[in-house]
Amino acid sequence: MPVSDKFNARAAIAIGITVLCWASAFVSIRDAGRHLDPGPLTLGRAGVAAVVLLAVWAIRREGLPKRAAWPGILTAGILWFGLYMVALNWGEQLVDAGTAALIVNIGPILIALLGGWLLKEGFPPRLFLGMAVSFAGVAVVSLSMSRDGAASVLGVLLCLVSAITYAISVVVQKPTLKHCTSLQFTAFGNAIAAVLCLPFAPLLFSELEAAPSSATLHVLYLGLFPTALAFLTWGYALRFTTAGKLGATTYVVPAIVVGLSWILLDEIPTWLTLAGGALALVGVAISRSRGRKQSNDAPKPPVEATDAAAPAVKS
Repeated sequence: MPVSDKFNARAAIAIGITVLCWASAFVSIRDAGRHLDPGPLTLGRAGVAAVVLLAVWAIRREGLPKRAAWPGILTAGILWFGLYMVALNWGEQLVDAGTAALIVNIGPILIALLGGWLLKEGFPPRLFLGMAVSFAGVAVVSLSMSRDGAASVLGVLLCLVSAITYAISVVVQKPTLKHCTSLQFTAFGNAIAAVLCLPFAPLLFSELEAAPSSATLHVLYLGLFPTALAFLTWGYALRFTTAGKLGATTYVVPAIVVGLSWILLDEIPTWLTLAGGALALVGVAISRSRGRKQSNDAPKPPVEATDAAAPAVKS
């Protein structure tokens, strides 16, 4: 199915679900991190998502992904469903949920940069200016966290690792979906991450046994909604637009996260942190903006394959 600039209601609903689920994940991870270490939490989240999605995959009888899809699925399993989540879980033990969301959501700039290079989506003239502004914002956030010690700066760096692995994975996912459905991509990607995280299994069970029931509920929620559901909706929406454009939609996530963490966790970033985060998001907006002439003469995006999982709704 060709990518089009025409409004698609199903795709809009899909990305709306993704944004809301991913925003709630930052708050859920922050609360779960009070009781669960980063590795065990990643295993629980990926494991729940893999079990549910593989069951749906078996019921739908979609079969195995094509051979050409496996390099992308393997890359996402290691980087997105594995390393991204471990780094984010660890980072959110050191910084608040709002700060984590602000840092991770420089990802759209990195997606645009990698998409322009690897997917031939082009380089908007303002991309590099936006990058400079965004990374200046990250520097301000790091400066604001330095007063809380080295641990908080490490948290910022871990969130930056999450942003990088997220960006790489989105760019890898785009061509991979020509050879598999978003259900296959997400199910097998989570299965790979769960297998890699199996060494954390004893610690996961011991920590869940000692933790309140809310920790178990967080693991189930993270696996079912921000992972299983939201990654499927993301993959579905990606069929109808470029990786760069879709990545840009997620910069509304930090605003939602700050509101949710204020209401549910009674925490909010400092004014300097918010200012740095806002500067980072301004950079994202600059990088994704287009001049009048460019929007008329923009190159046509590549053709995408049909996703058999649509409109089933996906970090």
